[in-house]
Amino acid sequence: MHPTFLRHAAALALAATGAAIGAPALAADVNIYSSRQPALIQPLLDAFTKETGLSTATIFIEKGLEERVKAEGANSPADVILTVDIGRLYAAKQAGILQPLADAVIERDIPATFRDKAGEWSGVTARARVVYASAERVGDEPITYESLADPRWKGRICIRSGQHQYNVALIAAFLAHHGEEKTKTWLTGLRDNLATAPEGGDRDQARNIASGQCDIAIGNTYYVGLMQTNEKEPQQKEWAKAIKVVMPAFETGGTHVNISGMGLAKNAPNRDNAVKLMEFLTTDEAQRIYAETNYEYPLKPGVALSPAVKAFGELKPDTLSLDDIAAQRSKASALIDEVRFDEGPQS
Repeated sequence: MHPTFLRHAAALALAATGAAIGAPALAADVNIYSSRQPALIQPLLDAFTKETGLSTATIFIEKGLEERVKAEGANSPADVILTVDIGRLYAAKQAGILQPLADAVIERDIPATFRDKAGEWSGVTARARVVYASAERVGDEPITYESLADPRWKGRICIRSGQHQYNVALIAAFLAHHGEEKTKTWLTGLRDNLATAPEGGDRDQARNIASGQCDIAIGNTYYVGLMQTNEKEPQQKEWAKAIKVVMPAFETGGTHVNISGMGLAKNAPNRDNAVKLMEFLTTDEAQRIYAETNYEYPLKPGVALSPAVKAFGELKPDTLSLDDIAAQRSKASALIDEVRFDEGPQS
């Protein structure tokens, strides 16, 4: 039987049993625990195997990844942790399931802003938290994150739950820039500018703009690419046509970005092979594949953007360290509840 078929069959079987607690005996050269859907990372793993001859196996764990690895302890087969959002990476570090890695290749290829200061995680690709604006009802004026609380947007903004990890990260970045008092005032103003109470996901906000429910929304860039190419649900292409991407910025910085990232598992049984995979993920080829597959931005400088991502407009990322953002997440979450953000407008 062909080795590629065996690898794919193993990955699917492991993904299907990912919810079961225990430490499965994995036979691959590199074992990956991932909160990203297997289909999103399989092209990368195929390229890695083709280049190195090393096999991979993936367990998909959407929720509870940190708890599972911690429960498995020294018997865990996990070599590499792949996840999305600085919050998930920070949680993995806080759970003690990662180990520091000082690696010259990763440090050369990935800017320090997108790496843990202690070396326990590194970004792989980036996505920007931007404004979806009605192509018909919103002009070309620049928008800052701070201006989203301006009364001119009253009743015109849609957003998913403030407690979703993507919004918590954005609000944590606002805290890092402006401090607690100003953030609370801004968050209250943004809440009262909402057209309705937060609901749904980022794509639903584009739908709401298309239907006229609101004029602008906050969403991640990659969802636009996913909508533009969605053959299974062609109505999403219409939602994408109804919006344009506006790159907002902080008044004291750039556009907020978040990352997909990786970390070396604390008890990695195949450490050397795991490091080879992590180094591969920073190569030009892997950065291109990962970014194009997911409509994200390569983190390695000099790697060309896909045409779809380039069409979003020029991205000038905020230079605020993701470490600094992660440190503000708990306070951000508390403020979201304090102003009762998810209840929607109150004035």
